[in-house]
Formats: sequence, structure tokens, C-alpha cells
Amino acid sequence: MRESKFPFIRSRHCAVALGAAVLMGMAAAHAAGPGAAWELVDPNYLRVCADPSNMPFTDESEEGFENKIAELAASKLERESVRYEWFPMATGFVRNTLGANRCDVIMGYAQGDELVQNTNAYYRSAYVLIYKKGGDLDGVETLQDPRLQGKRIGVVQSTPPATNMAAAGLMGNAKGYPLMVDTRHAPSVAEMMVKDLANGAIDAAAVWGPMAGYYVKNADADLIMVPLVKEEAGSRMTYRITMGVRPSDQEWKRALNRFIRDNQDEINSILLEYNVPLLDESDQPITQ
Repeated sequence: MRESKFPFIRSRHCAVALGAAVLMGMAAAHAAGPGAAWELVDPNYLRVCADPSNMPFTDESEEGFENKIAELAASKLERESVRYEWFPMATGFVRNTLGANRCDVIMGYAQGDELVQNTNAYYRSAYVLIYKKGGDLDGVETLQDPRLQGKRIGVVQSTPPATNMAAAGLMGNAKGYPLMVDTRHAPSVAEMMVKDLANGAIDAAAVWGPMAGYYVKNADADLIMVPLVKEEAGSRMTYRITMGVRPSDQEWKRALNRFIRDNQDEINSILLEYNVPLLDESDQPITQ
């Protein structure tokens, strides 16, 4: 929590001064659009903490789906435009961006992480299994399916699918991919996995759906992408994704919650354009 801007009030005179300051702050917040101006680094712009090379989420050319959602938010929240604080999505990301008061929101953050205060979720998705259409894996929906035995399956190290694959006896032939990649200098893990699948280096891939969907959509092969929502046991595969703000920024969180509530259909349209596998609370696909 950041320190309060106001000391403990001990006199009526100070209380009046505080009241005037609060009213001025409220007026500034109204002029800049919804959200408390005194909580923000810059109330005139939507200041976003983002990775400069992390497609399909964000990049410096502003082509990712989180870039597009940020543009929508800036418009609806009456900000002049979006301004980015770029930092690689690696250890220290939150500390060096949001935590250092260099920006005001992280556009995509898994619900429940203690490093940030979460808004309401604006989408729910899952890890997916990807394989070529028309092969002997057609119809596979879980990592426990016996047809996966002996197959070379790509999986990102230390992710939930790796746990379930180990329990199913699939790690003997698995191809592991690194959890952390500096995408400024190398392709993203999802891009590598989809390329390996298309050229036959692996038979299937288990990866986070929002990462994979964009590359599956643009692949040189006809690929099936199945959300892993029917796992018999093991690690959970579905997650709600929120926006992340500082724990102290209560009014700002409420403003973003209103934005999400009032613009969910437009947000979904952006996500679906990038082939993000969207799921409702019953694990049914959202397609429009």
C-alpha cells in the first residue's frame, strides 16, 4: 500500500482544507474521465504496463489484442490516448512498472495473483491441445486419451499440462519448451510449438490457449485446437483473466470494472478476432 497523501487531521481548519482538496480532486477526476485522478500516474492518458514483444498480447507496434482492448478502454474512459511503459514480461515486471508508479494498469493478469489487485475478469480461457486435422488424433479431448501414448507432445516446462502429462505417462516422448523466453530476440513459445507441429517435429502441443490461438489461426497447416476442460484429474486448466491495478487504487478498479461490464461484447469481439478460445462458466465456448 502506498502512503496516504494527507497527514492525520487534528483541527477543523485542516479538515476544511482537506475537504477543499478532495473536491478539487473530484473535479479533476471528472474532467479526465471515470477513475480517481489522485490514484493515477496520469489521469489524462491510459498508462499501460506492457511487454514490448509479446504477441499476440502486446507489442510496440500495438498489434496485440491487449493493445486493442487498451485502445477501446482509453476511448470509453475518456482518455486522450494510450501511453505505454514497456518492460519485458519476466521476473520484476510488476515491481518495475505498476509497483514503481510508472503506469496504471496491466491489461491481462490471471485472477488471484497477490502481486496486483485484480479487476473483475473480462475473459475465461484454458490450456489447449493442438494437433493436425484429419490424423489419428481426431477427437482427442483429454491428456488421458490412450491415443496420445507414444506420441511426441510439445509442452511448456512447469505448466499445468506438464503435470497432467506426467501423470498420464506421456513425458517419455515429450518435447519440452522453456517457460521463459526473451521474445525480443526469439520467437514466442507458442509460435515455436505451432511451427514444430505444422512441420511434423511434434505430433501435438499442450499450451495456453490465448497464446496459441493467434498462431493456430495463421498456421501453414490445418490444426485443431481443443480446450482441455475434460481432464479427469490433476492440475486445473481454466483461468479467469483480469486487469491488474495497485492494491490502493480502489476507484480506478471500479472504473475499469464498469468499463468491462459495459463493453463485454466489444471485448469478446476483439478476443475472438485473435482466435482466443473463450469459455463461459460452464466451460462452453463463446463464439460471438
